[in-house]
Amino acid sequence: MLALVFVNVVINYLDRSNLSVAASALSKDLQLGPEQLGYIFSAFGWTYALLQIPGGLIADRFGPRVLYAFCLVTWSIATLCQGFARGFASLFSLRLATGAFEAPSYPINNRVVTSWFPDHERASAISLYVSGQFIGLAFLTPVLVTVQYYAGWKGLFVGTGLVGIVWGIVWYLFYRDPLDHKTVNQAELDYIEEGGGLLSGKKTSTVWSWHNLKQVFSSRTLWGVYIGQFAVNATLWFFLTWFPTYLVQYRGLDFIKSGYLASVPFLAACAGLLLSGFVSDHLVKNGTSVSVARKTPIIAGLLLSISIIGANYTNDTTMIIFFMALAFFGSGMALISWVFVSILSPKQLIGLTGGVFNFMGNLASIVVPIVIGYLAKDGNFKPALVFIGGLGLVGACSYIFLVGKIERVVVRDNGVVS
Repeated sequence: MLALVFVNVVINYLDRSNLSVAASALSKDLQLGPEQLGYIFSAFGWTYALLQIPGGLIADRFGPRVLYAFCLVTWSIATLCQGFARGFASLFSLRLATGAFEAPSYPINNRVVTSWFPDHERASAISLYVSGQFIGLAFLTPVLVTVQYYAGWKGLFVGTGLVGIVWGIVWYLFYRDPLDHKTVNQAELDYIEEGGGLLSGKKTSTVWSWHNLKQVFSSRTLWGVYIGQFAVNATLWFFLTWFPTYLVQYRGLDFIKSGYLASVPFLAACAGLLLSGFVSDHLVKNGTSVSVARKTPIIAGLLLSISIIGANYTNDTTMIIFFMALAFFGSGMALISWVFVSILSPKQLIGLTGGVFNFMGNLASIVVPIVIGYLAKDGNFKPALVFIGGLGLVGACSYIFLVGKIERVVVRDNGVVS
């Protein structure tokens, strides 16, 4: 089941990042300036972020099998259609559609992991499936660059869209919740449930409620992880959008060469993510408090992400990639933050909390590409990297000063106690 989610994440991020590979050629063909390109990069995030809360509610209401298959097929159709975009308006609209249909994906991912894994294995499970976004991009970015080189940016969108449509069918055929899986025995179900896993993989009766929404916005601890996630995603979305363009247009690298160099930071991010997840779970298993075991790797990673500013002080390609890789390694470490949704959410509001968490984090997918477009419009990318590094510092401070003791938020009739 985890392998299936892993592939979902790979395809999810291919369809987010294919635009970054196509951007240099696409902007010339469609005559898009840096500011327009910034809005195109951000378009995915507008609907993706705004629909996170509805997406979380939908994840609480419907089972992952049908909902994820529907999302995979529909966002892949939108991706395929981007190959036929003729200008700013059509491409912007299709990126909005891609973001809308991807919106429930991470709340569903979290629901799957919460159903299949006990607490002491969850950070490792999360790090493994989230690593799909880095492993996939690290090894497939050179492939995407090659596809575009031979088939053009239109062929790139058509190809990635077709892959997602086929995989949506595969997911529907093979995924099952623990209670529905024929090979899962009672001992395994007991192991998951006794370890804190929630076997409510089937659809629940959770419905929209202003009271429920108030609960997940009322906890100081949850606000700490919301702000932290915005900072983590700020670095991520730089790499998903502007990074290839930065290498080609602002550092003067060859397009094919930039495709291979761009894979290095993604490998570093994957290494940071896996290291963080397994170290965090190891600390929990050996008696370290959950607060220390979960927060320390994230704080350390956010502080490391500030090193992206170092690229401003060198013209050596090797050192530029080193600073980028070090910063993304740190950002990868911090991406086990999804574990907090599993361990902090009110039990009946995991999907909603995950939606709010992802909404707050993915505001970065709207803000960061646009701000970078304006900061870099005069040909100077240095202020943009300072902006990204500064957000890393904000995120670290959020975890240090706002996130307190780690324990599940309990919903009371008169408010929230965490």
